[in-house]
Amino acid sequence: MPLLPSDLISFLKTARSAVLEGGGETNCSCSPGQSGKLWGGRFVGAVDPIMEKFNASIAYDRHLWEVDVQGSKAYSRGLEKAGLLTKAEMDQILHGLDKVAEEWAQGTFKLSPNDEDIHTANERRLKELIGETAGKLHTGRSRNDQVVTDLRLWMRQTCSTLSSLLWELIRTMVDRAEAERDVLFPGYTHLQRAQPIRWSHWILSGAIAGNPLSVDRELLRAELNFGAITLNSMDATSERDFVAEFLFWASLCMTHLSRMAEDLILYCTKEFSFVQLSDAYSTGSSLMPQKKNPDSLELIRSKAGRVFGRCAGLLMTLKGLPSTYNKDLQEDKEAVFEVSDTMSAVLQVATGVISTLQIHRENMGQALSPDMLATDLAYYLVRKGMPFRQAHEASGKAVFMAETKGVALNELSLQELQTISPLFSGDVSCVWDYGHSVEQYGALGGTARSSVDWQIRQVRALLQTQQA
Repeated sequence: MPLLPSDLISFLKTARSAVLEGGGETNCSCSPGQSGKLWGGRFVGAVDPIMEKFNASIAYDRHLWEVDVQGSKAYSRGLEKAGLLTKAEMDQILHGLDKVAEEWAQGTFKLSPNDEDIHTANERRLKELIGETAGKLHTGRSRNDQVVTDLRLWMRQTCSTLSSLLWELIRTMVDRAEAERDVLFPGYTHLQRAQPIRWSHWILSGAIAGNPLSVDRELLRAELNFGAITLNSMDATSERDFVAEFLFWASLCMTHLSRMAEDLILYCTKEFSFVQLSDAYSTGSSLMPQKKNPDSLELIRSKAGRVFGRCAGLLMTLKGLPSTYNKDLQEDKEAVFEVSDTMSAVLQVATGVISTLQIHRENMGQALSPDMLATDLAYYLVRKGMPFRQAHEASGKAVFMAETKGVALNELSLQELQTISPLFSGDVSCVWDYGHSVEQYGALGGTARSSVDWQIRQVRALLQTQQA
């Protein structure tokens, strides 16, 4: 039953009391400057504990600890160059930041209830380690600057990792395509058998207000190895195109991986029996002992929805924001962290599935049937000079005749075919060769052996370029 307004007020009061009793901040009479917040000088009194929790991002942006230290170290060098830190003060800050990083790396960093986010936590700990000099690190620096700089740094590292995982998946798929390029099986449209294709051809189809204190931004750019500085200070803190582009890429990548997973789920059913998943990427049934479930592929398919949702959610956040930074942008990090974790897992599982997959070559071959060569029969007539529309109709009549007689298309006699068109002659028997059918598609991108070899060479050259 939904809460009525009076019930909701009562609920919130109860929740607030519970937070207070649980060790949250208690109401106090604080004077300006005593809140312990980076922004506390203007405010009197404590923040509502529910608001405190609602506002905090430390639960997830702690992922940024390493890049936050990296950015702060670069900024301290910028302050020293601008004459706002002495050499001794800069060295003190750098040493303190090294200690902060060491605590995070060793898992000994202790968060404080007042740590709103990773930036607050690291600066608070730095002050505990080196004293008041830590307060100079924030000179001319907005936390909004830190937020977007840290996220860019983290995403650069993460994109590099995900790129490596993606290339490993592509490399695995190309290896299989090359090893099994002579295996033929049915191609499908509308989930109906269409024409013979190479198994390798299927595999290959699966396969981015400013600082007023004269801090040298070019120095910071070089320190952090960015390609360029942002051109506009208002845009710099609010622009999240790079996040959206990452989520776009992830969504598009998941679209392809989900469709690949769907094909393989079908191919490993008893009805198809084209492939068999390794036990390492399957599970059983608690009720039916005979079952082998393709959970790995089903989970890849399902994760696509999670990634799409995060992409759509960020766009909804961005669409109504006014210029410069708004707290709404705090939502970007959860999206990026979750999608990064999802993509990392999916790419590794997909690579494992492809590398351990067994194919049932005989079942693939047995699934080929003469009716799949009906288009080839039309092409036969085209080569004899018949316009394709007429050839298509003639081939269709042959299919209907075979179905009416209850025989396979290739079992129609020459005399029967000649009742449809006198262009049929003895050489029509060449049509009923699946290998010949596949080989006729020799244009680049087709399913002929020469074309598949060309595709393999192209992808391998791309892989080599990425490794260079």
